Amino acid sequence: MIPPTRLAKMFFLTLSVLAIALASAPVIVAFQKGNATGSPTPAAKETASVADNRNSGEGSSAAIPRAEAPFLQENATAMAKMMHDMSIKPTSEVDRDFVAMMVPHHQGAIDMAEAELRYGKNEQLRRLAQEIIVTQQQEIAAMRLAVGEPLPPSVPSPTTATQSSP
Repeated sequence: MIPPTRLAKMFFLTLSVLAIALASAPVIVAFQKGNATGSPTPAAKETASVADNRNSGEGSSAAIPRAEAPFLQENATAMAKMMHDMSIKPTSEVDRDFVAMMVPHHQGAIDMAEAELRYGKNEQLRRLAQEIIVTQQQEIAAMRLAVGEPLPPSVPSPTTATQSSP
């Protein structure tokens, strides 16, 4: 049985990813339409620009506060990178393919949690973001070890992140 605190974390992460995915959809689509190197094409850049304008309030009655723009940009970047990196060429080794897709997925959660630490104010959410970073790093390590991949060099987990000035 999964402990209730773990279920709550999983539920929060799922909701967070869903909310960010919905808010970032135009940027993700633009990134996915990039060229083979992953660089956005001019058309993809234009789509991202439209999304940026929407987020800045141009043509929208629900403008996003400018102070939130760096947070939203970091999350959109994390989501776009995650979606790009999860697009793998199948190798016919299911376990390796699973790890190849899940590692970027977990790294995306880490990147989004780091953005919460940089910009978030709610202490409960900041603590949860710290826990997400630690657990996702542990799960990445476990998956890599399970398929015989070497672990990357260790880096310290953030205990707090300095908030950038608005």
